[in-house]
Amino acid sequence: MTAARETKKAPFNWPAVFMFAITTVPAVTVFPWYAWKYGFDAFEWTWFAILCFATGLSITGGYHRLWAHRSYEASKPLQIFWMLLGAMSLQNSILVWASMHRVHHRYVDDVEKDPYSIKRGLWFAHMGWMLRDYPGGKLNTANARDLENNPIVMFQHRYYLWLAVGMNFGIPLLLGWWHGDIWGALLLPGLMRLVVSHHVTFFINSLAHYWGRRPYTAENTARDNDLLALFTYGEGYHNFHHIFQWDYRNGVRWWQYDPTKWFISLCAGLGLASGLKRVPEFQIRKALVERQIERARERVDACQDPGLLQRLQAQLEQEASHLAQLIGDWATLQQEKIEATKQKLLHQWNESEAHRRLVAIEEALRAQHRRVRLIGLQAA
Repeated sequence: MTAARETKKAPFNWPAVFMFAITTVPAVTVFPWYAWKYGFDAFEWTWFAILCFATGLSITGGYHRLWAHRSYEASKPLQIFWMLLGAMSLQNSILVWASMHRVHHRYVDDVEKDPYSIKRGLWFAHMGWMLRDYPGGKLNTANARDLENNPIVMFQHRYYLWLAVGMNFGIPLLLGWWHGDIWGALLLPGLMRLVVSHHVTFFINSLAHYWGRRPYTAENTARDNDLLALFTYGEGYHNFHHIFQWDYRNGVRWWQYDPTKWFISLCAGLGLASGLKRVPEFQIRKALVERQIERARERVDACQDPGLLQRLQAQLEQEASHLAQLIGDWATLQQEKIEATKQKLLHQWNESEAHRRLVAIEEALRAQHRRVRLIGLQAA
């Protein structure tokens, strides 16, 4: 069955249709009427921002980087914090969300198996996939046995509806009672916070696979987009994430906006998180250079000057050979480092000539990235 025929025949997912209806319709009718007639004050806007940020981080830092990808370990207090705010985000339970996301990474861009494949359209990837019961979206938690053994995850899964309703109504009601404006709190920190948070997360599935650059890999549609990162708590660096999904960072450079990364680091400093996984710098640089060589080859192959074409092709072959040599040298040095670690001699190894050679290889990759870029520019 083709994706188009499946789209027409798949039955509606009525719980999702109902949920989006009861949030979207008031958001475009009651909310603007109330805002025009009564307005919202600084207290309500402040809590709107706080709860947007908190529930957004519960998805990016909790559901995504902790439970879907296991990029770090979280203490029980931090897990409970993520679990409660995740229920308030109203994006299904941890178990369901993380299991579906693991399927997305395994079959990314496959129109039949990727639950929210961008190749079925921007609308489908954004939220259309949730509105019907597509075969590709059928839940199978066999890929999430680790989560099924987590009592906090399973507590939320069993009582998800009660937790979701309680968090989404209870907190705004308490804020409204405290401030003396229940309707204002229900509509802004409650309803609109939920609608905005939904679409911010959905942008990661849609726009982050549609708009931006691919500096690390062209094997999938995931993109890096600095602007999108501002609205998605750092998840806009999606090309990096899809090639290095187990890294707790998405914005890997210090200047890239990734508040999720910073919050996880803060939690580690407070003893609430541990085991933060990081891709070795060499692997990141290697991916950048390999992708740069791909782009340079595309430009060089389109060159119309035969003499220039031959010269640039020879330079690229030389760079590819140099990269292969660096990769081999790095692998040898890494094995030496592993052996030193096993023998508890890592401190001595860090002071050795081998360690200095490893640092020199990383520097050589940076220089090679610049050289290959210049080759591509010459062919333009």
